[in-house]
Amino acid sequence: MDRLQTMIDLSIIALSESISKPGNYALILEDVVGKRRIPLIIGTSEAQAIAVAMEKMQPLRPFTHDLFYQTLKQTGIIMKEAVITRVQDEIFYAHIVLLTPVGATLVMDARPSDAIALAVRFDCPLRATLDVVETSGYFIDDKVRDKKGSYAEYTMAELEELLARIIKKEDYESAARVRDAIDKRKG
Repeated sequence: MDRLQTMIDLSIIALSESISKPGNYALILEDVVGKRRIPLIIGTSEAQAIAVAMEKMQPLRPFTHDLFYQTLKQTGIIMKEAVITRVQDEIFYAHIVLLTPVGATLVMDARPSDAIALAVRFDCPLRATLDVVETSGYFIDDKVRDKKGSYAEYTMAELEELLARIIKKEDYESAARVRDAIDKRKG
């Protein structure tokens, strides 16, 4: 099996407003085994669609993802999985895998945010290719400590550069720890 066929299971670990891209949201996915994190920037409506489904809320009127979900279910089609297939020029690509009542498999291109919104509704696996995870994923400890043992080993300039890189990746928990180290050093 090659890199494009090896699938890595993912889970959603965070959904919050994006600091680096105001008006958008940061969706943080995590490799369930290797614990690498993959940040995606998504639009407001997609973030709302994912959040509503995750919280099992029932809107007064169905959102587009709810309508598509209901249409598929009423025709006997189920969603087998959502797969983030590749990343190119910082743009992620995905597809959804559907199973028809007669056992046929349908594969359809989708934006990752739409695929994830549907996967949450169908309660089906969310996956990425090994190549996507290795290209876009990062280990939280690697980004925080960046090959050094502790913050004391960093110069102030290195700490500030590290903070900027972590914020760009939208890893706010790690950013808070680095910011605290900077404040402690200044104080």
